[in-house]
Amino acid sequence: MNNLKNKLQHYLEVLLTTLLGSIPLRILGSNLRRLVYRLVFGKIGRKVYIQEGVEFIELKNIEIGDYASICRGVHIDASGHDNNYISLGSEVQIDQGVTFQALNDTQILIDKGVFLGPYVSIAGPGNIKIGKSCMIAAKSGIYANNHIFSDLTIDIALQGVTRKGIVIEDDCWLGHSVTVLDGVTIGRGSVIGAGSVVTKDIPPYSVAVGVPAKVIKNRQADAGLNLQPAHHNTHVSA
Repeated sequence: MNNLKNKLQHYLEVLLTTLLGSIPLRILGSNLRRLVYRLVFGKIGRKVYIQEGVEFIELKNIEIGDYASICRGVHIDASGHDNNYISLGSEVQIDQGVTFQALNDTQILIDKGVFLGPYVSIAGPGNIKIGKSCMIAAKSGIYANNHIFSDLTIDIALQGVTRKGIVIEDDCWLGHSVTVLDGVTIGRGSVIGAGSVVTKDIPPYSVAVGVPAKVIKNRQADAGLNLQPAHHNTHVSA
């Protein structure tokens, strides 16, 4: 019975998002989508702007804060498990083609004022937290999982994955095509150069570049300051 109810709910969500998502009129379409989506989303805030062609899956596991903006071609998938949760904070701006994939038992938390450039990819199953006012440039990837490949007698695809989680603290800037791998914390106020691959923790207020990314200077030292963050976030438990 529960399986049938879940299937019917899924089909209703697909129908609503397909019909409403295709309305192209800028003001009418966005307002109509926002009004109807209030009935099926986990939560949706005030004056949320959603362009046509945005795809949502498992709406009850998705929350959107006030004044958020989501451009066409965005794909937000919170399906796979009831414990999945995707939260987009207030004033978040999501450019075209961005994808979110929660997978199983995954929380993806995007805090206030974050900007995600075109075709950014964010995927679990490890938990992901992006702090306030971060800017993540086009075609960057944040991947909170890593395939296990230690057993030579079993196909890699069958060995499972690790899921340590990723934290990007407040006020970070990730350049074009940056990749952040599982288990990493990027400290507050850090800058990651274009094309870098972040495989290890980056201290607060660092500038890091390269493959793998290495710290080349400290913003505090350049400014002659010794800023101490009020707190240091740890990985969200997976």
